[in-house]
Amino acid sequence: MKIAIGADHNGYDLKEAVKAHVEHLGHVVEDFGCHQCAETDYPDVAAEVGKSIQQGENERGILICGTGIGVAITANKIKGIRAALAHDYYSAERAQLSNNAQILTMGAQIIGVEVAKKNVEAYLNVSWEGGSQRKVDKIDKVEESENK
Repeated sequence: MKIAIGADHNGYDLKEAVKAHVEHLGHVVEDFGCHQCAETDYPDVAAEVGKSIQQGENERGILICGTGIGVAITANKIKGIRAALAHDYYSAERAQLSNNAQILTMGAQIIGVEVAKKNVEAYLNVSWEGGSQRKVDKIDKVEESENK
């Protein structure tokens, strides 16, 4: 799979560890920054990652900031994008299985490298099977009604 990854300066170190792990798992990674831990505003990176998925350039994404909340909020503003914050294995897996989330978000100040790696594996090793399609369709209808 082609995976977009991005972080602000708070998530830089975790992003680098997660990026290496995703590549080790055999995926292609497009890194949207931050690079070299330069101060970066998370909305800028989250928007770039979200748009790359919206436009079909990447299949899924991983975003990291201090808490994972800011990048999730930003990515969810992009039409058609579902970003899910997960700090545990089960939630990361269900983000894809139950909600067809294209982006997994995590907080570098909340979890460590090993938990993040396990979360990423849980998220990337499963595929949307449509079991909650009715609910995802309702989410899409809310988005459509709010963006008229």
